Amino acid sequence: MSIRIGILGAGSISDTHARAALAIPDVEITAVYGRNAAKAQQLAELYGGVAFDSLERFLEHRPMDLVAIGSPSALHAEQGIAAAERGLHVLVEKPLDITTARADALIAAADRAGVKLGVFFQDRLKPDVVKMKAMVDAGVAGRPILASGRVKWYRPPDYYGGSRWRGTFALDGGGALINQAIHTVDLLLHLCGPIVSVDARAGTQLHKIEVEDTVVATLQFENGALGVFEASTAVFPGYARRVELTGANGTLTLEHDHLVGVDLKEPDPRFPSEALEPRDAAPAANAASPTVSDATPHRRIFEDFLHAIRTSGTPACDGPEGRRSVVVIEAIYASARAKGPVTIK
Repeated sequence: MSIRIGILGAGSISDTHARAALAIPDVEITAVYGRNAAKAQQLAELYGGVAFDSLERFLEHRPMDLVAIGSPSALHAEQGIAAAERGLHVLVEKPLDITTARADALIAAADRAGVKLGVFFQDRLKPDVVKMKAMVDAGVAGRPILASGRVKWYRPPDYYGGSRWRGTFALDGGGALINQAIHTVDLLLHLCGPIVSVDARAGTQLHKIEVEDTVVATLQFENGALGVFEASTAVFPGYARRVELTGANGTLTLEHDHLVGVDLKEPDPRFPSEALEPRDAAPAANAASPTVSDATPHRRIFEDFLHAIRTSGTPACDGPEGRRSVVVIEAIYASARAKGPVTIK
C-alpha cells in the first residue's frame, strides 16, 4: 500500500525530508506547504505533489497519511497539533518544540487523535550508534563513571543573518544548544539514561544574535555518572561531534557517527574491539555547514516510523522520547540564567 506524505515547510531540511522519503518504495509526496510560496512550488516540482501557501488547505488535502514537519522550531507543536486533529500521523524535525509545555500539548493531541508522533533524531539509528547502544545496554564498559559530549561546530555569520528565525528566541528557542547540539543531548539520554541535575553557563561569544552560540554544562545522571557537555557554533573551522562514555571497565568513544574507540580492561567477546573499521579523520560536513548531503539517516527514521504505523508499534523516537531532550535543554538554559545548578524533576 502506498504511503502519501505531506511536506510541511519549504526550507533546506524539508528538501532532505523529501529526498529521504522518496528513497523508500511505495512512498510518494502528495503535498508541500511553505510560507514562501515560491520555495514550496520548487519543492513540489522537484519531488511531486501539490504546492500550497495555506496551511489549512494543505492539511485538508487528500490523499495524505502523514506530515513531515520541517518548519521553524517554535511552530512544531502548533502545526503538529493541527495535523493530528485531522487524523494525520506527525513526524517532526527536532526539537519536538522549544518548550516542554508545547511538547506536552503535541504529545497529548497525538494521543487523543490516535495518531503516531515521531521526532527526527536520526542519530539513534546510525549503525555505530546502534552498536554503541547495544554495548552500553550489555554493560560492556562497566559501572557508569563519566560521560562527555562535545559539539564544537562553526556557522558563518550569514547562517544567522540570512534567516528570519535562526538565532531568535521566538522561533529557534535558543542557539547552538537547542538547534545544533540537541542531537547530542538526545544521544547522551539515549545511551546513559536520565539526567537529574545540570549546572551551566552560556554566552554569545562570536555571532551577532540574541541567543547563545556557546554553552558549557556539567551533568549529573540518575545512574550516578557525572557528565560534561560543550556546544558551540563559534569554533572555527568546526570539528567532529564527540561522545565519550567511561565506566569502571573502560571507555567507548563516538566521533561524528563512528565508534572509533572501544578501550576495555577486560574485552567482551560479544563485541570484539578488533573489528572496528579504520575511519577517515576528516571533520564531518555538518561541523561547518548546515547542508545535509546524505539523506540516508533521515530515510531510516521514515522507514522506522512507517513500520510503527503499519504494525501499531512505537517509533524509535516517539513523542515522550523526543520530550526528554527539551526538558534537559530547558534546565540548562535556566541554569545559565541563574548561574547555578538546576534540578530536573
